[in-house]
Amino acid sequence: MRKLCGLLILALTASFAFADAKTDSTERLQNAGTVLNEIMAAPDKGIPGEVFDGAKCVVVIPHMVKGGFVFGGKHGRGVATCRTGKGWSAPAFVSIGGGNWGLQIGVQGVDLVMMIMNDKGAQAMLANKFQVGGDASVAAGPVGRHASAGTDWKADTAILSYSRTKGVFAGLTLEGSIVQQDDDSTLAIYGKHIDQKTILDGSVPAPAVAASFLSSVRTNAEKAKAQ
Repeated sequence: MRKLCGLLILALTASFAFADAKTDSTERLQNAGTVLNEIMAAPDKGIPGEVFDGAKCVVVIPHMVKGGFVFGGKHGRGVATCRTGKGWSAPAFVSIGGGNWGLQIGVQGVDLVMMIMNDKGAQAMLANKFQVGGDASVAAGPVGRHASAGTDWKADTAILSYSRTKGVFAGLTLEGSIVQQDDDSTLAIYGKHIDQKTILDGSVPAPAVAASFLSSVRTNAEKAKAQ
C-alpha cells in the first residue's frame, strides 16, 4: 500500500511538472511574439528591414536574466524559427546560458533577439547545441529603419544580436554563450522529443499554441520585405 501511494505521488508530481512546463512554454511563445513586435516597431531603434529580410532564422529570448555580484552570468529560454521552402518553420525551444567575469551588481531582465544571417549560422541552429562566437560569429546588429550602407552587417557575421533592458536598447556580450535545445519545453509542446533540425527544417507542423508567435514573425518579415 505504501509503495502504491509512493508511485501515485510520483505520477501526480510528474503530471503537475508537465502541466507547468506546457504553461510556461506557451507563455514564452506569446511573450516572444510581443517582444519581436515591440523591437521591430521601436522608432529609429528597431531591426532594419534589410536585416530581417535577409535573416535565415530568428531567435527570441524574452526576459533573459542577466546579473549577479562580481561574477556575472546570463540565462534565458526562448524560441527559434527558420525559413523553409514553405515559409517559416515550427518553433524550436532553446535555452541560452554562459558566464562572464566582471563587476555586476543586481539582476535585470533582458529581451534578446538574434538574427541568423548566413548558412553557417543556420547550420549551427540546426544542431542541438552550439557556442556563440565559437561555432557561429556574433556582432551587435545595426538599428534604425534602414541599415547604413557604411556598416559591415553583410559581412561574414553569422549572428546579429539585439537586446533591450526596460525598453532601452543596449549592447550585450554573447561571446561564449551556449545555445542548446530546451528538451523540457520541446516535450511539453510536441508531446515527444524531436531534434532541433527536424523542427527547424520544416518537417514538423506548427502546434496551435505557436500561432501568435509565427504570425508575428510572418507579419514583420512581410513588412521588412516591403520596405
